[in-house]
Amino acid sequence: MRLSSEQFLQRLPKEPAPLYVLFGAEPLLALEAADALRLAARDAGYLEHEMFTAEQGFDWNALRMSAASMSLFGSKRLLELRIPTGKPGTEGGRAIEEFARRLPEETVTLVMLPDIDWQGQKTKWFAALEEAAVMVEARAVERARLPEWLAARLARQKQHAGGEALDFLADQVEGNLLAAMQEVRKLALLLPEGEIAFGQIKDCVLDVSRYNPFQLADALHEGDVARMMRILDGLKAEGEAAPLILWVLANEVRQLLRAVGVTRSGRQPSPKKMQQLQRTARRHSTASLQGCLLQAARIDRMIKGLDASDAWLGMKQLACAIDGKTLLKEAA
Repeated sequence: MRLSSEQFLQRLPKEPAPLYVLFGAEPLLALEAADALRLAARDAGYLEHEMFTAEQGFDWNALRMSAASMSLFGSKRLLELRIPTGKPGTEGGRAIEEFARRLPEETVTLVMLPDIDWQGQKTKWFAALEEAAVMVEARAVERARLPEWLAARLARQKQHAGGEALDFLADQVEGNLLAAMQEVRKLALLLPEGEIAFGQIKDCVLDVSRYNPFQLADALHEGDVARMMRILDGLKAEGEAAPLILWVLANEVRQLLRAVGVTRSGRQPSPKKMQQLQRTARRHSTASLQGCLLQAARIDRMIKGLDASDAWLGMKQLACAIDGKTLLKEAA
């Protein structure tokens, strides 16, 4: 069974299952789900707590011995295995497979992993866990869902805000859910229960957003120029490498060319990505997409110092061109 962290929190069992695996891209949601499981296990009588962290040099025999041994005091126990890298190695993989096949009695086991990519999810050890465990995935909250997520968190502290205020708050904390939670809690300390006005949120909230270059790829297809500019400004302020950002932009152009049938090489995108590409491709001709590639080549020369123009302004202009819009220099 695979649940999102939200689904897991909504249906916490009175009697926990023998094995849970918690993984995903969002640390805050993973932390909340783990805390909820620990509390549920304690309430169900699993009072002894044993924890292993599988870092470099970890002795996997310790896990085997723990699984084979009875609880020291004859009580139910919570056994926690943390694998920070998400890569247990050959020996660790075998140990996990053995463990999943023969789960210890009177024990709730929690395996904590980081985000696991599709290749990692095809490994034998991960498949063994998935067959035996309740899988809980802490999925990142996408920008489109962030206002709803913030509204739910505000409701827990008996506060609510209008759409404009929630959108503003989402812009300030996008990509940094831990900071988002801190800002929501700060509103509970600074403002009374009930309706929170847009101006009050604006006065209280800091800009704590954190972006990664791949969020830019999604923003390109949304038609929101202000968000694209905000992401690019944030990436520049955080010191993100310009070549990586340019690669993301150029890769979107290459995928658009594949989507319209001009080129055929490359990996097939997911259905959701293909919908994005097809929607954006309708705003382009073959010539305009090829022009975007030429624009990317010029920006590459800027980054390498072979052209004196501003590479960051060039990338803003390229982002708008991919989206089918034009950015005036003075508006950048």
